[in-house]
Amino acid sequence: METFWRRLLRGESGVGPITFFDPSGYPCRIAAQVNDFDPVQFINPKEARRMARFSQFAVASSLQAIEAAHLDLSKEDTRRVGVLLGNGNGGFPTTEEGARTLIEKGGMKISPFFFPMLLPNMAAANVSRLLGLRGYNSTVITACAASNQAIGEAAEVVRRGVADVMLTGGTEAGISALGLAGFSVMRALSSRNEEPERASRPFDAQRDGFVPAEGAAVLVLEELGHALRRDAPILAEVAGFGCSSDAYHPVQPDETGEGALQAMKWALEDARVSLDEVDYINAHGTSTPLNDVIETMAIKRLFGDQAYKIPISSTKSMIGHAFGAAGALEAVACIKSITDGIVHPTINYQFPDPQCDLDYVPNQAREKDVRVAMSNNFGFGGQNACVVFKRYEE
Repeated sequence: METFWRRLLRGESGVGPITFFDPSGYPCRIAAQVNDFDPVQFINPKEARRMARFSQFAVASSLQAIEAAHLDLSKEDTRRVGVLLGNGNGGFPTTEEGARTLIEKGGMKISPFFFPMLLPNMAAANVSRLLGLRGYNSTVITACAASNQAIGEAAEVVRRGVADVMLTGGTEAGISALGLAGFSVMRALSSRNEEPERASRPFDAQRDGFVPAEGAAVLVLEELGHALRRDAPILAEVAGFGCSSDAYHPVQPDETGEGALQAMKWALEDARVSLDEVDYINAHGTSTPLNDVIETMAIKRLFGDQAYKIPISSTKSMIGHAFGAAGALEAVACIKSITDGIVHPTINYQFPDPQCDLDYVPNQAREKDVRVAMSNNFGFGGQNACVVFKRYEE
């Protein structure tokens, strides 16, 4: 986490050439890969071989989160500890590999672990299985809004008294020829292959599409009394959650921004936070021509003149778009902004777009006292999810 945060504050890009397969022939040949991940550092080799990469990410992140939270599971009633993760694609690489085996060798040569590897729910299932967590378990599969919605729904599970502790966030590992092909034919990806570190440029007038990415982040959500009794290191409060549907188009956002506006409005109402109390917005900010304009419009419609006073940044400018994991990674950025009093930049912001005229914290991190941070994520199907984080105050 600290490496992730330090690099965000320095404005470093994690985007580079795709090395997992040969991307020649596609207009986009770059991605934000997790290049140094070794699953056997976290999972025994036999178990790791039976998991898709997105599940491996989820288990590794969960173990790190538990360690950071000083959570001793041997002292917990594991029926009161649950898992709720967001995921958009499941095992795209596993699906592709299975299809190739079917065509080249026949169906009976497919791995018996084919289904247990590719199903989107298997990340949460594997976390609960390996950690012995018998409480509430679910998976949110709402495309790019998935992990934001998972965090919000996990908070509701705790509020309802169903669990004392929830591991929540998101995971994604879909970088594959199949995934690249699907997004390429939709013309959704950046083709700035010669300068990959400059390809993701949210809100910039020369943006030309998003950069695919992978990754995972998990948070330990805990009922306050439970956290205080065990003297947990409390970082922030999940204060509010809003979720809406555009009911408009399979992949394009509603051009009025109404759905995004409604999710933000409901999240603030749930958090009992007024418009002038929002100190920072972590934007969905995908670097696509349409999304960035509509998100800007929605923010301006909701906040009015106050919108011009709120620093806004896009984590995706540095780590690309991790689809179902995006909201979880961006939740980490929001929480660190609250605890450290600084917001990370939106890098590659060089050419102002008159339709995107807010304060996007261009290119340099900024010190800022952040008490309330809001995180947006919007996905295919018109799925909108917003989470509000607050500084914890006794």
